[in-house]
Amino acid sequence: MAKQGQEPVQDLDGLTAAAKGAATAGKGLPPVHLWNPPFCGDLDMRIAADGTWYYMGTPIGRPALVRLFSTILKREEGKYFLVTPVEKVGIRVDDVPFLAVEMIKEPGEQGDCLRFRTNVDDWVVCDSAHPLRFEASAEGGLTPYLHVRADLWAKITRALYYDLVDIGEARMVDGREMFGVASAGAFFAMADAEEVRGAS
Repeated sequence: MAKQGQEPVQDLDGLTAAAKGAATAGKGLPPVHLWNPPFCGDLDMRIAADGTWYYMGTPIGRPALVRLFSTILKREEGKYFLVTPVEKVGIRVDDVPFLAVEMIKEPGEQGDCLRFRTNVDDWVVCDSAHPLRFEASAEGGLTPYLHVRADLWAKITRALYYDLVDIGEARMVDGREMFGVASAGAFFAMADAEEVRGAS
């Protein structure tokens, strides 16, 4: 429901049409960072921790529609919105909006480079501008995340996490030996190297 003084949120068809209009306005991703439309309330849309998008409790089964909505996703002050030039609606995100589901290691100018494909078919090069971060998970161990764009992140699947561990290495970081992953000339520390050796 829209709060008093706000325009009511249009239905999914209207939002889809507006998103398509924004997507075809130019090449590449829409410039959502330049848009500041009025907030029109919250939409009953949720992105689950496994990357599934739901509308009114039902999974959105059309990958092209999920891909379309992902291009107008924006995060502001810890909240997520779908933004078009004329409206902004809030949605819920359980963890982060994307999953990294495929990884390719290839040679680059600054050494080996890791490229990740997200569940909405974006390819992201892991580098200093798109870093990896590792957070302690509730089940123990670490959960890795990849910066996709702006303030949007992708959770790396468990299978790819094991691949990262396999290619990891120890390096000195600020006088401390750390275990981590290198990509495109940058090094992303996972944990203290001694702790990793002790756990293996």
